[in-house]
Amino acid sequence: MNVVDSSGWLEYFAGTARSELFAPAIEDTDQLVVPSLTLFEVYKRVHLQRSETAALNAVATMQQARVVDLDAQLALAAARLSASTRLPLADSIILATARATESMLWTQDADFEGMEGVRYLAR
Repeated sequence: MNVVDSSGWLEYFAGTARSELFAPAIEDTDQLVVPSLTLFEVYKRVHLQRSETAALNAVATMQQARVVDLDAQLALAAARLSASTRLPLADSIILATARATESMLWTQDADFEGMEGVRYLAR
């Protein structure tokens, strides 16, 4: 299973040179998990940079995979992660979701470099 963080999704939707790094995880929807927080982050950024229609299309694509909502158990797991790693709120929720679903987290966020269960793709 795989989780792609928001920056990977944004690279993919923008069609940047780095999008091909995230394509294998994103395009294998049967093995893809999407934290609900990632829907928020991607929708907001695409809406601000392009349009509401583009943002709705982006999240529709994301929802072809398994979306995991933030519930009490996941929130507490994320809080424990944040306390032990000093990760910010969003990062800790995304990592907690990956760990709860036994998924590999694909990211280019340096805050995750060297962490277990993370495929860090340096910029």
